[in-house]
Amino acid sequence: MSPTTAPAAGASRTLPVYAYFGPVTLLVYLVMPHGYLLDIATSYMLKNQLQANAGEVAMFRLLTALPIYFSFLFGLVRDLWSPFGLKDRGFFLLFAPLSAAVFLWLAYSPVSYASLFTGMLLVMFSFRFVTAAYQGLITLIGQEQLMSGRLSTLWQVFQSLPYIAGALASGYIAEHLPPRQTFLLMAALAVLIALLGLWKPRAVFGHAYDRPQARGAGLVADLKTLVRHRPVYPAVLMMFLFQFAPGSTTPLQYYLTNELHASDAVFGYWYGIFLGSLLAMYFVYGYLCRRVSLEKLLWWGTLITVPQFIPLLFVHSANVALIAAVPIGLMGGLAAIGIYDLSMRSCPPGLQGTLMMLIDGAYQLSYRGGDVLGSWIYGASATHGFLYCVIATTAVYALLPPLILLVPKDLMATADGQASRPRDAAVPA
Repeated sequence: MSPTTAPAAGASRTLPVYAYFGPVTLLVYLVMPHGYLLDIATSYMLKNQLQANAGEVAMFRLLTALPIYFSFLFGLVRDLWSPFGLKDRGFFLLFAPLSAAVFLWLAYSPVSYASLFTGMLLVMFSFRFVTAAYQGLITLIGQEQLMSGRLSTLWQVFQSLPYIAGALASGYIAEHLPPRQTFLLMAALAVLIALLGLWKPRAVFGHAYDRPQARGAGLVADLKTLVRHRPVYPAVLMMFLFQFAPGSTTPLQYYLTNELHASDAVFGYWYGIFLGSLLAMYFVYGYLCRRVSLEKLLWWGTLITVPQFIPLLFVHSANVALIAAVPIGLMGGLAAIGIYDLSMRSCPPGLQGTLMMLIDGAYQLSYRGGDVLGSWIYGASATHGFLYCVIATTAVYALLPPLILLVPKDLMATADGQASRPRDAAVPA
C-alpha cells in the first residue's frame, strides 16, 4: 500500500523538540566514558605515563567497556522502571550524580592501571543508565512524531560536536592537562546532566508515555516480542558490521605516532577532521530523509561506505593522513545515520530502550573487538600490518548492502514524516 503523508508537525512543536534534545545530546556525549574526549585522554595516560603498548591499550578499552556489551539489560531496566516516578528524567537525576562521584574518585586517586581500570569500569556501568534513558526517549519521540530520520540526524550532529571537540582537544589535554583536572572536568559535566533532569518541555514529555508506542506488555511478553520481532536482527547486524574497522583506532594511533613520527595531537586532529566530514553528510541526510525513502538512503549509504578506508592505504605522512580523513568521513555519513534511522523504526512498542541499547552494545562490542583484532593484525606484520587492517575492514563492509534485503519492505518504504498502514498496524491501538 502506498504511504500516506502524516500531518507535518508545525515549527511550534518541532523546534522545542530540537531545542531539548540538542543540549541533552551534547552533554551526554561529552561525558560518555568511551567518547573521544575521555577515551583518547585515558589512552594517552596508559601510553605515556604507564608505558602501555598498543595491544595493552586496546585490551584496556575492550575490558573497561564490559557493561556496554550488556547494554540491552540497561535498556530493559529503562523500559520497566521509573525512578522517582519520573521515567527517563529520573535516570538523569539518579545516575548522572553517581557518575560524577566516580569521576571525583578518579581525580583524587593515584594514576595506576588498577585505579584507571576500576574507575572507568564503574563509570561505564553507572552511565549506561543515563545513555539508556536518553536513547529510549529520543527513539520514542521519533516514533510517536514520525521524526526518526530528523532525530537521528540531530542525534548524530550533536553527538559529533563533542566528539570533534574531544578529538581536537584530547591531544592538548594529554600533553598539558593533568589527569586530576581531566576527571574534575568530567564530574562537572555529569552534574549538568543531572540538572537537565529537572527540565520537562511539553513538546517532548506531554503524554509521551501514554501513547501506544510507549506501552509494553510486561517483562516476559516484552522479551518474547523482542525475540520474534524480525526487524531487530538486520538492524543489530548492520550496526555490528558497520562499526567493525580494525585499523581505525589503536593501530592508526600507533601508526601515526610511531611510524610516521607525528605528535600525539595529530591522531586527535585526524579524528576531528574525520568527524567534521561525517557531520557534513549528516546535514545531507537530514535534507534527503524527508524526500527519499529510507530504503534508497540505506542502499546509497552502504554502497558508498564499502571502500571507505581504502584512502588510508595511500597515507605515508601525517599531512596526507589528515587530508585522507576528509573523503573517509564523507563516505561513511549516509550509512551511519541510515542505520540509526532503521533502528528507531525497528523498535517494538515499549521496548525503545532495550532495542536501542542492544544496538549500542553491538556498536561497542564490534568497535572494541575490531580494535583488539586490528591491534593484533597490526603487530603481526611489521611491514604490512596496517594494510591488512584496511583490507579486513573493506571485506566486512562489503557484507552491508545484502543485509538490506532482510529488512521488511514496509519499514523502509516511507520518507521521514510519512506513515504507512503496515507500520502503524504493528503498534497496538
